[in-house]
Amino acid sequence: MFESEFERNLFALRRDKLNQITALGQQAYPNQYVSTDTIPEIWAKYRETTAEELETNRVEVSVSGRLMAIRGQGKAGFAHLQQNGERLQIYVRKDDVGEDNFQLYKLLDLGDHIGVKGYLFRTRTGELSVHVQTITFLSKAMLALPEKYHGLSDVELRYRQRYVDLFMNTPLNEGGPDEINVRSVFIKRAQVLKAMRNFFDARGYIEVETPIMQPIAGGAAARPFVTHHNTLDMNLFLRIAPELYLKRLVVGGLDRVYEINRNFRNEGISTQHNPEFTMLEFYQAYANYHDLMQLTEELIATVATEVNGTTITHFNGDEIDLGKWRRFSMREAIVEFWPEAAGEKPAIENFSSDASVIALVERLRSAKIHIEYKPGEPRGKTIATIFETVAEDHLIQPTIIYDFPLAVSPLSKQKPDEPDWVERFEFYIGGFEVGNAFSELNDPEEQRRRFEDQLTQREHGDDEAHQMDEDYVRALSYGLPPTGGEGIGIDRLTMILTGARSIRDVILFPLLRPQSAPEA
Repeated sequence: MFESEFERNLFALRRDKLNQITALGQQAYPNQYVSTDTIPEIWAKYRETTAEELETNRVEVSVSGRLMAIRGQGKAGFAHLQQNGERLQIYVRKDDVGEDNFQLYKLLDLGDHIGVKGYLFRTRTGELSVHVQTITFLSKAMLALPEKYHGLSDVELRYRQRYVDLFMNTPLNEGGPDEINVRSVFIKRAQVLKAMRNFFDARGYIEVETPIMQPIAGGAAARPFVTHHNTLDMNLFLRIAPELYLKRLVVGGLDRVYEINRNFRNEGISTQHNPEFTMLEFYQAYANYHDLMQLTEELIATVATEVNGTTITHFNGDEIDLGKWRRFSMREAIVEFWPEAAGEKPAIENFSSDASVIALVERLRSAKIHIEYKPGEPRGKTIATIFETVAEDHLIQPTIIYDFPLAVSPLSKQKPDEPDWVERFEFYIGGFEVGNAFSELNDPEEQRRRFEDQLTQREHGDDEAHQMDEDYVRALSYGLPPTGGEGIGIDRLTMILTGARSIRDVILFPLLRPQSAPEA
């Protein structure tokens, strides 16, 4: 529990204070405190009320919160209570609260929770405050808060102790600047989810839930987490995507479905990746990827406007307009962003043969541009890697990249005139992928062949290749209508809308390497 001898000693000192507080007749940890108002409500109602108005019409309040500042303890003192991200000053005078209440006030520490009753007034400097008449002790902070002027500034400690991060790195109601402002990030995250639900509910979609533990890790190319069910004596996989279950529901006649879901992928951690993350995934019967492109542009602009009041956001030093989109096919994007160092831009014809695609790889290597390439891999996989190498970093403004190689899209429907390419798109903002969509493959025999191809890739060492899912093929055999489906990363979208530089800044409790064990 204790990380240092100092913490152990401080805990003992505050336990002694707690004993003194109970000796004054206060409960150490009471079950409840009845308030008439919250601090945000008081600010909303009385922010503009003048001192004269408060004197003429006394406003009695009962309010609770965490002590975040204390000053002056002669015969009177000021303190700040914080609740729901806002602070309110209180004024405590011995002659008004009495000997025991003032003794209680002197035993309080930063971080303690109290309730106060009194009336509103404005100080000589004009600050709205509560003139306290009674104090009720609610909870003791047995450990010291971080240094008050800098908050909880150690980045990793902020992630590990989010419970401290949330109340320390909070903007004051006066509107002063705050570099971290962690509370507002998570409020906006909740608003993103609410706006998305409203968007899809208004368009006739049904929100559903699908299994998190699955017998087959399907719906994406990713390495799963494995667990074991003792009673059935079988291994299960934590969901890497809900896709195959959602499409089963479309087969069942739920023509428009969506799920805001937690997914788990046993992969690396970075500023854009966390092993546990949140996605929105939705499916619409009788639609294709062109329909979803339009829907996506409307969705992102709508969510941005509802959350931020504008489609303009700022991310990594760039101003981004989420209401203005551009579109490239994957081949067009490679041509558009081909690096000058690698020579003349390729032509669309350069993607039509193995030899010409390998030649593009060699041109990049000759220009000292690193590219991941495995000899003998499918041509389409190499093309996708070239795209990631030369184009992704340039996709700062909202961009849809469409028409993907078949080799990297085992669940997508082929283009009728180009069988090596599929009706798939991804959209990018801020230089990374935020969403992935396609016209769903609904031919059960072709789906089986695609799964078999993926099994071959697994045999050749690709442990992220898709497994065979016989029941899903069976579901398709009952008839999946033409369908468009899409997944959008909630964490990444929240990063864009809040300007957060790391996915850890928008996940309340990101996965971290274990610390060394603290002292008992």
